[in-house]
Amino acid sequence: MINSTYTIFNNELSLYLKSLGLFIVLMLGFKIFNSVILKKLSHIVNKTKISFDDALIDIVNSIKPSFYIYLSFYLSTKMLNFPFFLDKILDIILLIWIVTQAMVAVQILINYFAAKVINTDDPGEKAAIDLLTKAVKFALWVVAILFILSNLGINITSFIAGLGIGGVAIAFALQNILSDLFSSFAIYFDKPFVVGDYIVFGDQKGTVEKIGIKTTRLRSLFGEEIIVSNKDLTSSIVQNFRKMKERRVVFNFGVTYDTPIEKLREIPQIIKKIIEEFEIARLDRVHFKKFGDFSLDFEVSFYLSTPDYNKYMDVQQEINLKIMDIFNEKKIEFAFPTQTIYTK
Repeated sequence: MINSTYTIFNNELSLYLKSLGLFIVLMLGFKIFNSVILKKLSHIVNKTKISFDDALIDIVNSIKPSFYIYLSFYLSTKMLNFPFFLDKILDIILLIWIVTQAMVAVQILINYFAAKVINTDDPGEKAAIDLLTKAVKFALWVVAILFILSNLGINITSFIAGLGIGGVAIAFALQNILSDLFSSFAIYFDKPFVVGDYIVFGDQKGTVEKIGIKTTRLRSLFGEEIIVSNKDLTSSIVQNFRKMKERRVVFNFGVTYDTPIEKLREIPQIIKKIIEEFEIARLDRVHFKKFGDFSLDFEVSFYLSTPDYNKYMDVQQEINLKIMDIFNEKKIEFAFPTQTIYTK
């Protein structure tokens, strides 16, 4: 008969048996959780329309059987009396394992939310979000490693100070590149313009062809490629013509001073009738604006229900031709720069 009071390494045999029993119970519990409960939960989650619970199941599935084995072993050995250094080693292994599993869980959540943000097929946007998620993961791993070192009794204050000084030096050396990088994030997420938009900023204008990490490429109306720093774009006033719902057009013309008053009164009605012939045009106003140096000046304002520049030019061209045609019929003369000299 085995003597349960027999002592091995300062622990009675009965404690070893109890520890073994607890280990077996814990392993069976984790086995039941993985084989039965988790499978049923996965089956239920697959039927729901919510995708977040899928991420939670992925987190649980990411825990390897080896972790359950070690956790069972660790908990079962807590009733035994081990030397301090051995307890410390077991604690350190568990800490590292838990932090690693926590980082895996956080990365799964980051990937889940990143997938939610990416709702287009734009490769540039996907690249920016991928870069941002990698930067966040890297920062979290640095924090996790510092946490482990701190719990190991290592003084990390000087290490953090060194990282801070080094980070400042690197940031100072790469400030232009980092500025463009963060500007590209602002463009991707705020979306002041997207690929295909026609934009104007400063004295540059063109259609956006590519939004990169450092630069944005435009195609001008003359055909050449314009490469602009993302920092310059985000720090400038940008006019985006693709996003306007309608285009406002203002143009002027002048008639001669000898035009009869009756015809001057008739001109606004002529212009109104011409513009109303176009379905996409809406007249705003027509006015005899001022007495010019050599002409009686009129100003016309109307709206087009399309932002398309080519259609605007087509309509403006037809309006100009019709004005000339009707003015010729009614003997209304356009003014041009003239001088009249009186001599005695």
